[in-house]
Amino acid sequence: MLGDLAADVVLAPSRPLEPASDVPGRVAIRLGGSAANTARWAVRLGADGALVCAVGRDRLGAALVRALEADGVRVRAVRVAGARTGRIGVLVTSDGERSFVADRGAAQLLTPAALRTAWFRGADILHLPAYSLLGRPLGEAGIAAIGMARKAGARISLDLASAAPLLADGRAAALALVARVAPDVVFATEGEVTRLLGRSDPARLLDVTPAVVVKRGPRGATVLEGTRRVRFDIATRAVVASDTTGAGDAFDAGFLVAWIAALREGAGAGAALRRGAAAGNRAAGRHLRAGVHELDLG
Repeated sequence: MLGDLAADVVLAPSRPLEPASDVPGRVAIRLGGSAANTARWAVRLGADGALVCAVGRDRLGAALVRALEADGVRVRAVRVAGARTGRIGVLVTSDGERSFVADRGAAQLLTPAALRTAWFRGADILHLPAYSLLGRPLGEAGIAAIGMARKAGARISLDLASAAPLLADGRAAALALVARVAPDVVFATEGEVTRLLGRSDPARLLDVTPAVVVKRGPRGATVLEGTRRVRFDIATRAVVASDTTGAGDAFDAGFLVAWIAALREGAGAGAALRRGAAAGNRAAGRHLRAGVHELDLG
């Protein structure tokens, strides 16, 4: 994985916010960042996972690296002087949906020069949230990492992650960026597909990737496989959740671990994609049931 390792500051009010006043609720500081969450879940599911990221030379960055390493993730963290480690404000509503205020700080400052070829040697897949392709120098580092991973024989997976930053320069630029990456699989939510394409049908993405996985929350996932223009749905059991933060990242990890295993076993593209989508749903459900522990700042 390549991308953000940040602290999530989660605000979960127990009733609607009141302007110029306060309401009771829960405030938590947790390990976060889309790429970090996906790496963490990949390791929990039995994979050998690593994260390439940038953090500040501060106490928070050190605490985040320790927490991720304690979960078994190999962390390739570049420590950036003069920049503070990323922080994400997460506002969770009563139905478990969340909105973000992003202060990515050092996470945006990973440079191509900081990457090492050895970090990608032996990798089966390099996974990136779209955040890792946006801005400078992080976006340049993301593109450089894709080149290194491809040379090492790895596949590339891309999660569109969040529509607003991806579409900052318009739909045409966003689609051109995805086409430039040429990922082997793209993950997106229904909302991200609609915002990117201007319609709810994700089939147009098959022009830039051989496989698209649309995450539909409690309604499971839809998978499109471009070689044979096949579309199928994977159902799931609904899970009542007070906070859905990170569930999509857990889905990505579950999918990727099962998909790669199926391909190694010689499964066809369709069968491998089905196994991946089913495993992704299970991982997301496990994440929602397990909850997330508070970050120990030491």
